[in-house]
Amino acid sequence: MHIRSTTTSTSPRTRRTGRRLLTAAAAFAALALGAGTATAAPGWTETGTARVDSLSGSQGLASRADGSLVYRGLASVPLDLRIAGWTHVGDPDIAGGYTFDAYQGGDGAKKKMYAVTAPGGKRTTYEHALDPGELLNNSFATVSPDGQWLVSGEWGTMRRLQVFPAPVLNPSAPAPGTNLPQAGQITLDRSVDDIQGCDFTDATHLLCSSDGAAKEVLEVALDRALDGAPVTGRVTSAFAIPQRSICSGTFESEGVDYDAARGTLRVEMVPPSPCLVTTAVISYRRG
Repeated sequence: MHIRSTTTSTSPRTRRTGRRLLTAAAAFAALALGAGTATAAPGWTETGTARVDSLSGSQGLASRADGSLVYRGLASVPLDLRIAGWTHVGDPDIAGGYTFDAYQGGDGAKKKMYAVTAPGGKRTTYEHALDPGELLNNSFATVSPDGQWLVSGEWGTMRRLQVFPAPVLNPSAPAPGTNLPQAGQITLDRSVDDIQGCDFTDATHLLCSSDGAAKEVLEVALDRALDGAPVTGRVTSAFAIPQRSICSGTFESEGVDYDAARGTLRVEMVPPSPCLVTTAVISYRRG
């Protein structure tokens, strides 16, 4: 999920990537990614590539109002949450100055958790008991532009995205310590594979990074803005995420962020071992 991987995380994918990352970090910490030239994607123009330490930034990213970025990675899980069993953090989002994080536990987990950190640094946690048929994976958190709805997703092949009342920001959300229930889900018109992160570009459109075979960014067009009732989403492919490295092997697409104030889209790609110690953060603008 973004790396969505820790050595103690629950899915085979997260365990696999965590082992690769830690092994490579020990032996190849100084190895750099290969350079590549910018390419144009349909509707989006690639504007550059930055790089971030995978231990602290390969799971996802979110943009603050001032344009600075918050990253999440294997090393981002606070010790108290790790001790409590929350071993994996996904792609985050920031809304109204609050940072929203998606956490998951071990293979036997019956809950998932969302942490909301206030601008002043106070963190509050909200747990959701798994509903029948719901997977424990908690790949990402993104908040609707009106601040009222928290969207999240599971790993694997899915035909839905999950929707919750946004803790803190939505008056209908329960208090901490009580179960955070699902609201109306987003039903997709086709299956999607291994969604690592999503972010809203406006009230009725999301961009999502898929770690499926195509390694692509998908656009989800909602039939209306979220309101707590079920909605449908039409899925189209926006563009393939570049896979560029001096190392050969399997890449892993990760988090995605759209900075609406600046019109900048960023998506992460983790290269194969041993280059996976550094994650590429690829930027785009429309046009």
